[in-house]
Amino acid sequence: MTSPNRYTSRGHAGLRFLAQRGLMKPFIWSLTSVQVYGRENMDDLQPPYIVVANHASHLDAPLVMGSLPTKQARYLATNAAADYFSGIRWQLTRLFFNAFPVDRTGVRGRNRITKDLLDAGIPLLLFPEGTRSMSGEMGAFKPGAAALSIGQGVPCLPVAIAGAYDAMPKGANWVKKGRPPVTINIGRPMSAEPDEDAVAFSERLAKEVRALTDEAMERRERADRARGKID
Repeated sequence: MTSPNRYTSRGHAGLRFLAQRGLMKPFIWSLTSVQVYGRENMDDLQPPYIVVANHASHLDAPLVMGSLPTKQARYLATNAAADYFSGIRWQLTRLFFNAFPVDRTGVRGRNRITKDLLDAGIPLLLFPEGTRSMSGEMGAFKPGAAALSIGQGVPCLPVAIAGAYDAMPKGANWVKKGRPPVTINIGRPMSAEPDEDAVAFSERLAKEVRALTDEAMERRERADRARGKID
């Protein structure tokens, strides 16, 4: 069983701050051209909460963590597949992403870990599609994040990631040259309506992330047009 103690540790948080803000963010931002919108939507948001985002690239987690205000990202934890990360790779993943292991052969362990972390006040970053998109198009959201939100009584924060698939699609070993544009669009916190079940709430979250993605693309096009990059 994963203990929440490491995830709430100030010492670990300090090391993670150096890893994320001193190494990871400058590195990722040097490879891509990142624009972030909607940080003000987190001004009154207090942990714990669940960040839900679309997923199409290995860039997604570092982009989201680097885009959130430092205070909000300090203890943010995300899941990582236990069958994919091991050894030194797992140690680095845990350091940079405050990651907790998930056994993709089942969901029992994940549910227990995520509930314990939320109970300890740790915000989570989850990708409800369950895996990276093969095409860049957002897939259906599985209801697990919505069910967790309802069961634990915590809000969800919808976040759209636009451009990460073009920058580094699934199967690519490195980011494309030329600092490809990526836009992060942070929405307003959302909670389930009275009598709204996990499936319905999950569908509403997915609809909001799609809308935020469309808005992000429009903002990027307007910015590029203003700089004369497109006609």
